[in-house]
Amino acid sequence: MDETSIWAVIVTIVTVLGSTSAWKFYEKRAEAKKDEDNFIKQDCRERITKLEVLLKESSVEKDKMRETILGLTEKVSALTVKVEFLQKENVELISRLKND
Repeated sequence: MDETSIWAVIVTIVTVLGSTSAWKFYEKRAEAKKDEDNFIKQDCRERITKLEVLLKESSVEKDKMRETILGLTEKVSALTVKVEFLQKENVELISRLKND
């Protein structure tokens, strides 16, 4: 074998090994990107689930608060009527005391 053939064989072996390494590198890189995308998707799913739970809880809490506010409004109205009645009665009593 002459020297040129030996160099040709060596270059061919290096090229084959280099292309195999490059192929493995690109496969690992693609797999890592796929894993990262899956992680992001899973993270988003978990966050959406948590937000949906929070939304339902806040809706229930809002309904309870609305009922409480309606009850308090009713009581304030009743107290307002009583205060007006007592003020009128107080004015009447004061005027009776003045007349006596």
